[in-house]
Amino acid sequence: MVPLDDEILEVLYSTRLVLTPAVIAYNIEYSREEVNRRLRRLESEGMVERVQRGKYQLSERGKRYVDGHPVSGESN
Repeated sequence: MVPLDDEILEVLYSTRLVLTPAVIAYNIEYSREEVNRRLRRLESEGMVERVQRGKYQLSERGKRYVDGHPVSGESN
């Protein structure tokens, strides 16, 4: 995980909405391309779920991570 991942997860957690990479990028001042790359990585790690093409929401695993609870493969 990189710092950008935490920012993406925080946006999804705080809004509790399904968001596009462009909306997330706008709110954290990163490029849409960079956010999109990180979202694909976060999806492969089970931290976010793709709801439809180009739309993401936080997964249960992602919620536990943001809440500070250990997730499998992590030693928090």
